[in-house]
Amino acid sequence: MERLENNTVYIGKKPMMTYVLAVVSQFNVGSENVIIKARGKSISRAVDVAEIVRNRYVTQAQVREIRIGTERLPEEDGTSTNVSSIEIFLSK
Repeated sequence: MERLENNTVYIGKKPMMTYVLAVVSQFNVGSENVIIKARGKSISRAVDVAEIVRNRYVTQAQVREIRIGTERLPEEDGTSTNVSSIEIFLSK
């Protein structure tokens, strides 16, 4: 699931270049900062997106901060499960 709001790109299961282009587009419209967010199995894809953006498309972009955490998500049976999360803050 990929949305652009408040300069945030949410990483999901779409092709990686979809997210790379979303981040690059945010920088191209004048955003100084872009946040890449992901949970669970999408975390490695978020790191890849940040590195592709920094190395190929917006070479002046830098990783300003990385936040990691755990979120509790409710399951259908009423229990909850822990899911890792990451936020990568890129700035130009």
